[in-house]
Order: sequence, then structure tokens, then C-alpha cells
Amino acid sequence: MQKITIYTKDYCPYCTKAKGLLQRKGASDAIVEIDITHDENLQQEMITKSGGRRTVPQIFIGDTHVGGCDDLHALEASGKLSEMLAK
Repeated sequence: MQKITIYTKDYCPYCTKAKGLLQRKGASDAIVEIDITHDENLQQEMITKSGGRRTVPQIFIGDTHVGGCDDLHALEASGKLSEMLAK
């Protein structure tokens, strides 16, 4: 399973929803969560890596930027999430 990096904040319901989907897909051990709540350097890192996006979560599967929670759920609805996780 690919490594999943997810940038989160501690008060974000969308972050919780995205992590829940990934856990249901059996990816719990592959998730690396980076909490950017109180760290401006990590916030800037996320913005740079995500091409300017400032909202959380920002999700990366391997080196591929997936986007946010809605983007992750759209991948699941299209049947592509399992394929991405398995690469």
C-alpha cells in the first residue's frame, strides 16, 4: 500500500471524515498525519506542495496530490481510490 500523507488541523471535521474513509479502506498503517494547527512552517509546506491550496485536509497518496476531503470521496465514488492505494 502506498504511503498516504494528510495535512490536518485539530478542529477539522473534514479531516476526520477523510481519515475515516482511508481507515475503512484498510489504509490505517499507511497514513502519515501532519497536524499544521499551530505550525506556520508546516502550513507553508502544505501550501507549497498542494499548489497553493490553503484548506485542510490536503491529501497525498504516494507523490500524487489528491486534494481535499471531497476529492478523496470523489475518487472512492469513481472506483479509483482502491487502485491508487494499491500502486
